[in-house]
Amino acid sequence: MTASISTTGGMFRSLRNGNYRLWTMGAFVSNIGTWVQRTAQDWLVLTVLTHHSASAVGIVMALQFGPQLLLLPWTGVAADRFDQRRMLMWTQGISGALALGLGVLTVTGVVTLWQVYIFAFLFGCASAFDAPVRQTFVGQLVGDADLPNAVALNATSFNGARMIGPAVAGLIIAAVGTGWSFLINGLSFFAVLLALLAMNRGELRSPARSRRGSGGFIQGLAYVRARPDLLTILAMLFLIGTFGLNFPIFISTMAVRVFHADARGFGLLSSMMALGTVSGALFNARRERPRFALLISSSGLFALGCALAALAPTYWWFGAALVVTGMATLTFTNSTNTLMQLSTEPDMRGRVMALRVAIALGGTPIGAPIVGFVADHAGPRWAMAVAAGAGVVAAVVGALACRHRQSSARVQPLPDDAVQTHV
Repeated sequence: MTASISTTGGMFRSLRNGNYRLWTMGAFVSNIGTWVQRTAQDWLVLTVLTHHSASAVGIVMALQFGPQLLLLPWTGVAADRFDQRRMLMWTQGISGALALGLGVLTVTGVVTLWQVYIFAFLFGCASAFDAPVRQTFVGQLVGDADLPNAVALNATSFNGARMIGPAVAGLIIAAVGTGWSFLINGLSFFAVLLALLAMNRGELRSPARSRRGSGGFIQGLAYVRARPDLLTILAMLFLIGTFGLNFPIFISTMAVRVFHADARGFGLLSSMMALGTVSGALFNARRERPRFALLISSSGLFALGCALAALAPTYWWFGAALVVTGMATLTFTNSTNTLMQLSTEPDMRGRVMALRVAIALGGTPIGAPIVGFVADHAGPRWAMAVAAGAGVVAAVVGALACRHRQSSARVQPLPDDAVQTHV
């Protein structure tokens, strides 16, 4: 009994911090709204504005995540140099206004596909500045000692919202239409804005600030280029992020074309995947610090989950495979986040994390249209097979890098006298 209590207390230790509790509550409400909108947006494009076009969903994803790569020279530098709390208030406020704008267009019945494309791009621009700040801001709330736990609990909150949001979206769409989903998301941003306003700023940990100068982004690239461990993580993240994390396409096309589900069935599948990600987040919250081997094993599990989903004979078997895939996805992405933050100098974290987000999501403009094309012309199951293949290649890349590092560690230079004797 004592051990159980101790473990549970350790799992949620970051919540002892008042500022972190405020952040978690506000972000949870906002994240529910975000998942409501994402689900409604996919449904709107797939079933209302097009005739089940996975390619159109892929274009929306490319426009929404492309700014992560396009704006990379500025997003990480901004996260390192400016007040992160104020930046979050700006990015969250802009995202809320955009959600309300799209909601008004949809509710009034005048929304078109090209307008959704524009809003997706604008959302992506706001998110490009928001993501690295959001990830590094956690360090200001709890410090490095509790950072792995805080990152894992953030993921638990995000994916707990992911479990609720799509199911709520399915009910809203069935009852009153997609437009109200966007309006609800717009209002949900007030929760995180109020949380940021209510924080005790005296308890925030002051981050190390980088010096101003034109070489900020270049310095970040040089820093990563000199780190083989970071390069390996980014290579694995690129493979899975580009070709594997296209679940709006996978789930929507499998739900509509293969299993002929309605909006509620589509939302339920997204929630089932979120069940796996929440489980993975809680698993990671118990760990003090993830090891590199966990990246390799979670990549392999991701490949297995996607393969099982591609072969699933029924709706419920597909949902069960998504649970496995969700657990692997969260474990992999969470581990990359924690490993990169804890192994990076504090004044470089914003740029390194911006590069991480750009690699993870910025590859979507490449992968999403390809996966959408495969889903349209070869079928949704083959699109999921592409994701499974990406997981296999990522695991191989990680294993080879790990083997190389172990081999290098075993090779010790000979003393000068030994070299001369040998010659």
